[in-house]
Amino acid sequence: MADPKGFLTHERELPARRPVDVRIRDWREVYEDFPEPALTRQAARCMDCGIPFCHNGCPLGNLIPEWNDLVYRDDWQDAIERLHATNNFPEFTGRLCPAPCEAACVLGINAEPVAIKRVEVEIIDRAFAEGWVTPQPPAERTGRRVAVVGSGPAGLAAAQQLTRAGHDVVVFERADRIGGLLRYGIPEFKMEKRHIDRRLAQMRAEGTEFRTGVNVGVDVTAAQLRAEFDAVVLAGGATAWRDLRVPGRELAGVMQAMEYLPPANKVQEGDHAVSPVSAQGKHVVVIGGGDTGADCIGTALRQGAASVTQLEIMPRPPQDRPGSQPWPTFPILFKMESAHEELAEAGGERVYAVSTTEFLGDEKGNVRALRLVEVEGPQSGFKPVPGSEREIPAELVTLSMGFLGPEHGGLLAELAELSGDAEGFFDARSNVRRDASYMSGVEGVFVAGDMGRGQSLIVWAIAEGRSAAAAADRYLSGHTALPVAIPPTARPLV
Repeated sequence: MADPKGFLTHERELPARRPVDVRIRDWREVYEDFPEPALTRQAARCMDCGIPFCHNGCPLGNLIPEWNDLVYRDDWQDAIERLHATNNFPEFTGRLCPAPCEAACVLGINAEPVAIKRVEVEIIDRAFAEGWVTPQPPAERTGRRVAVVGSGPAGLAAAQQLTRAGHDVVVFERADRIGGLLRYGIPEFKMEKRHIDRRLAQMRAEGTEFRTGVNVGVDVTAAQLRAEFDAVVLAGGATAWRDLRVPGRELAGVMQAMEYLPPANKVQEGDHAVSPVSAQGKHVVVIGGGDTGADCIGTALRQGAASVTQLEIMPRPPQDRPGSQPWPTFPILFKMESAHEELAEAGGERVYAVSTTEFLGDEKGNVRALRLVEVEGPQSGFKPVPGSEREIPAELVTLSMGFLGPEHGGLLAELAELSGDAEGFFDARSNVRRDASYMSGVEGVFVAGDMGRGQSLIVWAIAEGRSAAAAADRYLSGHTALPVAIPPTARPLV
């Protein structure tokens, strides 16, 4: 490494967030610019550890020590080449990934890990600014046609890889814009959508075709898709959300997070003047303590909510890595994301170890309050604590409790029948079963991302998209030069 003592002389440093009272008045990303000298110092902290466990922590196998060293040496153009060698979309992962690579950093055993995500995002932003990210169309076409169903990170990664291998790729998306959850599930303040648009411009120039507003399985049947294309990659995600079946669930104002977040994003796209499900002036309760819950918090505060409360059935996580989650595994720790910081400034609460027992409505059928109870758990099975019941005001409730897997109707139901083994088409976790080559029970139909592995991280989606693309390319051509990021049976550190 260029500075073998960098990890001893420099502390971990991240860019400052814009002041809360400023940023909640707009929808721009929350972080301020990071000075280049500070970034160089962070890159210098990457130690000559011998065995870079960050490689194992990252499903993409990002060459982290290499591009850290190149940034330190001010060789930014080589740095983006090394970064793009394993990751199609570092502008997405650098903003949205929870960074299992940092949890696996050797420096993190007894100190603060290298700020890997920040170096990553600065490399790709610099590359776009300098004009180094250009289309890479294939030298020749194979004449083979591939359909990619779903335009989230897995679908986009598969599409870009297959296009560059020379195949004619069509991406089908049932929404009106490309991007999947990147487009409508991630708020603008977390990732501005211009980052998606500039990458799509590159992909179009390379030859990828995008068709929006097409619900495969409804507008186009599975049989039609198989007849028109030589191979299919399923990348529709895990969109079957987990519900909360308690009395009052039917009341107006109780909705899934993915019913609440997309309209807010459509406002930023210019489709609406205001969101049809705005939190303005309302007491908002967010049920679920994960990233989607944080997205709902930040969105509600920007819409002018009267109050916001977040509920989580699990106890509050520890501040530091517990002994039961040793390095280099990804620990479950208490996090203070930007939305949580905004919540604290607004006087809101994050309430742990509670369970919702009932939604209470008014005479018009709208939710007005939520009844909850403290619970012991999870070892006791979330047993209610006697005498701990109480009500809190709730005029808008978002259920941010995760996803159960892909939707089984429509396209998947048709493919299950085509497979000849409808029950065996899905695995024990209700995901689409695939073999070691990512192929489903229907020949020529491959599965990537959350549709095959269940709800997971963006880095896993991109890694599987790349690997499924390599498998599809080998199926079509008999061989492949595309890299395989990870086998579908592998288990991550997170």
